[in-house]
Amino acid sequence: MTDEPAEEPLAPRPAATVMLIRETPDVTREVEVFLMRRHSAMDFVAGVMVFPGGGVDDRDRNADIAWFGPEPDWWAERFNVEPDLAQALVCAAARETFEESGVLFAGAADDADVLVDDASVYRDERAALVDRSLSFADFLHREKLVLRADLLRPWANWVTPKEERTRRYDTYFFVGALPEGQLADGENTETDTAEWITPQRALDDFADGRTFLLPPTWTQLDSLNGRSVAEALAVERQIVSVTPHLAANKDTGNWEIEFFDSDRYNAARNRRSPEGYGTDARRA
Repeated sequence: MTDEPAEEPLAPRPAATVMLIRETPDVTREVEVFLMRRHSAMDFVAGVMVFPGGGVDDRDRNADIAWFGPEPDWWAERFNVEPDLAQALVCAAARETFEESGVLFAGAADDADVLVDDASVYRDERAALVDRSLSFADFLHREKLVLRADLLRPWANWVTPKEERTRRYDTYFFVGALPEGQLADGENTETDTAEWITPQRALDDFADGRTFLLPPTWTQLDSLNGRSVAEALAVERQIVSVTPHLAANKDTGNWEIEFFDSDRYNAARNRRSPEGYGTDARRA
């Protein structure tokens, strides 16, 4: 009897996600980050806390997009990708953030220093972007806006474990401060709650069983914890691609997630579920 050949892993789809940050209004001036919870009925990572983001759309690639800030070559060097993918990732990051949170990283085409301070006036355009009847490039051109790439910073790159059989993403993380005057609303079809929260409280909520975080989100929150907005925007990150590994515990049969900081993550995860997660870990 011969062993069956191992199933080939799914090819990961490029994706972008943005950690929106702001300072708390109180005297502590702590950093807060915008998090949303995915609907329980979603067929992928349901009930999980996430940052705004999603897959790169075909129209994000090679788009004739109005642009201000570091050029695609600059992003390509930091993310270790080709310039055309780098441009698509930045475009997807800005587009997805607008679609999912209503925050728009854009400025006036005739004076890029003039930022959009009320993105709610583009409510109809936001809906058209979601249903794909309008491309992000056409939206910016029509409204005489430019994408403000300088408002974003590269932060991390995580790839869905090879053991995942539903879908996989090669996700590039960005950080960006909430533009003055704009509001994040979380009004989209994929999530049911949204909030501004300090990284420490988000980590505590996970450990105490009030929410659930996947390793990439947990790790980015941990990396933001204790920083100010200015510090987060100024840091020069060395982007190293991370692909966690899912392994079955020989003693319990439960799935365990392995990555460079998995001991701390799993300690928090086990604190909320001391008897383990069974096969549910495959969905995380």
